[in-house]
Amino acid sequence: MKRQLSRSDGLIQQFDAALRSLAPHAAKPQRNDPASKLEEMAFDGHQRRHTAGLMRVNHVISVANQALYQGQSATAALPHARSQMEQSAAEAFDHMAWCDARLMQLNSRTSCFTPLFYATAFGVGAASGLASDRLSLGMVAATRELAGKHYEDQQTQLIVDDQRSHALLRQMASDEAHQAHLAIESGGMRFLGPVKWIMRFIAQGVTKGAYYF
Repeated sequence: MKRQLSRSDGLIQQFDAALRSLAPHAAKPQRNDPASKLEEMAFDGHQRRHTAGLMRVNHVISVANQALYQGQSATAALPHARSQMEQSAAEAFDHMAWCDARLMQLNSRTSCFTPLFYATAFGVGAASGLASDRLSLGMVAATRELAGKHYEDQQTQLIVDDQRSHALLRQMASDEAHQAHLAIESGGMRFLGPVKWIMRFIAQGVTKGAYYF
């Protein structure tokens, strides 16, 4: 039986998650990198900068999602909802670590906006968890669905021969679709199309700067 965490245990866990999200190269994935056995292509300067910009955006999305789920798990009332948030946060850690590793391979860095995204997303997650577990799970489903579509769309922006980045985004898109389905099955609210459109519009706006910085 899983031990019930005390308030102090929970705070330590949240602090540890924040450190691993924000400290350079601190996030360690639980699963193997899906691109680790693939050949690296020969980039020119422009191609490398473009690919790094895309991966920087993906990294900051993973950081924000992970923070959102951490905030939700901290305030979720029902055990099954908390478990769903923790599972989503663990997968977001994998995505974050994979993108960070890809940026290192491209001789680039993560976004300087990362701490801001983490703090904002954690606050939004905690607030939604306090509101209701159904809303919180619905937000998990909506954000994961939107992230999955983003990763699918972004593959059209990648260089065709960049097998590593393509493999990474395929796996991330698959994970997002699966977890979005599980969140709805767990009782999550189905957000209306206009709500998800607004969420996507906001996300695209705030993450755009991460491509460059």
